[in-house]
Amino acid sequence: MIRPDPRRRPVLLGAAAAAACAAARFRRAAAQAGGAAAGPAADPVAVVERFHAVLLDVMRHARQLGPRGRERRLRPAMEAAFDLPAMARIAVGPAWTRMTPAQQAAVAEAFADWSVATYAARFDGYSGETFTTHGVTELRGGDRLVRTTLNRSDGEPVQLNYLLRQGADGAWKIVDVYLTGTISELASRRAEFATILREGGPERLAAELRRRSEALLRG
Repeated sequence: MIRPDPRRRPVLLGAAAAAACAAARFRRAAAQAGGAAAGPAADPVAVVERFHAVLLDVMRHARQLGPRGRERRLRPAMEAAFDLPAMARIAVGPAWTRMTPAQQAAVAEAFADWSVATYAARFDGYSGETFTTHGVTELRGGDRLVRTTLNRSDGEPVQLNYLLRQGADGAWKIVDVYLTGTISELASRRAEFATILREGGPERLAAELRRRSEALLRG
């Protein structure tokens, strides 16, 4: 069973140092997860299929794990498969360049936590679902689009396309997901994030994402 996604100052030196430490911790965790789950040599299709394998396993044990257990199981897989800091930057849009490094680190960390919590809440059961990979397309600029479907026993298949980009280390990572094949998940968030930023700046956006994460994990 898949729960539908609901629609929906100057920085003190100490704060900057704390944020830098948080960012470093996040990067180390992502690098460790990446080495364990995908590895720099994995091609785009392998990255997506390995993530799907973990996701299906979590779905099969969803009830026993509960929301927080699902979040703990999904986090290393998502940090390996997704470029979560890049996705935060894309979702925020042009306002990203007007943030301080400390603000960027805080928003990126809150965005990553919210992304994992969203998957943990959305994929909360198993009714015989499977994933099928239909191929990969090379796009202008060298990105790859991996085309897949989520096959449901109680409804029509859902098309999920993954946009992957190769990093300087050679690793391919997901930087966007296209729901029903064409709707960019990050583009759909940008207007919402822009409103929050206008009302309260990066601090408000990070706080809101943390609030949402906690609400999702309460079940």
